[in-house]
Amino acid sequence: MTAETDRPPVHPHAVDADHAARAAGVTVRTVHDVTGIAAVAGFFSDVWRTPRQAPPLPAEVMHSLVHAGGAVHAAYTLDGGRLAGACVAVFGPPASAEAYSLVAAADRGVGYAVKQAQRGWLLERGARTLRWTFDPLVGRNARFNLVKLGATGTEYLVDFYGRMADGVNEGDESDRLTVTWDLTAPREGRETGDRAAAPVTHLAPDGAPLARRSRDDRQVWCRVPDDVVALRAADPALALRWRHAVRDVFTGAFAEGFTATGMSRDGWYTLSRTLTREEESPA
Repeated sequence: MTAETDRPPVHPHAVDADHAARAAGVTVRTVHDVTGIAAVAGFFSDVWRTPRQAPPLPAEVMHSLVHAGGAVHAAYTLDGGRLAGACVAVFGPPASAEAYSLVAAADRGVGYAVKQAQRGWLLERGARTLRWTFDPLVGRNARFNLVKLGATGTEYLVDFYGRMADGVNEGDESDRLTVTWDLTAPREGRETGDRAAAPVTHLAPDGAPLARRSRDDRQVWCRVPDDVVALRAADPALALRWRHAVRDVFTGAFAEGFTATGMSRDGWYTLSRTLTREEESPA
């Protein structure tokens, strides 16, 4: 039957993803065929500046992940069908309702549409959270993950991948920040506090404040360089000094129970925590 009342309801998350795609001027769909997956592998090669024969995630691996129940999402422009973004996700441990995003990249303005499509696909299959990692020194990615999507930085990983040989990360240590995205939660604003009034606790390699801590010990702020990719290319030794300085702040804060909850437009993370009962009411 084709009556209007007999059509299956449209999933609300599919509507969200469709709106995001329209706003970005793309269409996003899952990719299953050899040619399409090979194009995604080539796109990732271009983003990470690797030879086409050595992409960050090989096409044959992506094909196997799809076969195992994961998904490769790709965004194509409406004005010509050019590939403009892609992401890859797999499901986590049995019964965990968790998924893991292995890799994602997109042209400017397209990333939100790609992640919303991934979110909708996962929710329809029972996932409730999605985790992934990114370089904590890349401020624009931090802002996208923590502010635009509303994810939370939950784990700091020191030199997670070891030495990397791609054109973006070569010469640096591969620290990563794990973010956890509650796929069911609405995106909400988060308190950022009064950073300017907080005492400085660390200085950055450029001599200016690197980190501040609120007097009530509920928030820590940490700054990252304006463009670590350009800095790494121009002065690898200085970029590594930034790596170690930010690592020191994050590992110390995470050991105390802080998580990363925000990133300002001028490159300052907000790390937040809830005080324990003993801290709130010391003996």
